[in-house]
Amino acid sequence: MKPARKPKPLPFVFLNVATTADGKLAPANRHFVPFSSARDQKHLLELRTTADAVMSGARTVDLAPVKLGPGGIKYRQERLRRGLTEYNLRVVVSGAGTLNPKAEIFKHRFSPIIILTTDRARPAQLKQLRALADEVKVCGERDLDFPFALRWLREKWNVKRLLCEGGGEINDALFQAGLVNEIHLTLCPVIFGGRTAPTLADGTGFPTLAAAARLSLKSQQRIGDELFLVYRARK
Repeated sequence: MKPARKPKPLPFVFLNVATTADGKLAPANRHFVPFSSARDQKHLLELRTTADAVMSGARTVDLAPVKLGPGGIKYRQERLRRGLTEYNLRVVVSGAGTLNPKAEIFKHRFSPIIILTTDRARPAQLKQLRALADEVKVCGERDLDFPFALRWLREKWNVKRLLCEGGGEINDALFQAGLVNEIHLTLCPVIFGGRTAPTLADGTGFPTLAAAARLSLKSQQRIGDELFLVYRARK
């Protein structure tokens, strides 16, 4: 009798987030407008050169002209130098299966697009998603089962390093599941205010201080008026 195959470890999950000084991702109307510097945009592309896959939420994909790709030739060459594929896998999370079929990401087919969804997506929605993406994976009933989804990404697509670019609902779910390994946080000299403005980790949140996710500061760098912080998540 053959011994059971040892499951592969889950991907290393690292978040990249730019927030205002008061911790907001966007104004209270939730319409994202770029507020970080050109240096932060370069930092985003630098991080993508280290990831097998880049993941983002449906609203980010719907509301912004994002492609989730590696960027220009120098970034693609850096990926190859690191032993990665020239173009990263692109992962979109949509629990309800609601995605704009005319979103910018679907106009660019340089690398596979994977959509993670749940049983809340209706058959007609699943059919539309399968016409848009290279693969659609149902991961859970009402809430997306991120441990299952990440295990599937590792087993099926060999994703070892997964870069998550938000938004706050996805970040919170990853924290709740204890899946975050590292956070790259750019703190920008802007104040949005507003009790309904989205933050780094929205969703249900942790009920008490004792249950909260804990971080250790790995590095910090000031460039102009921005702070580039890297935290390790304590397990």
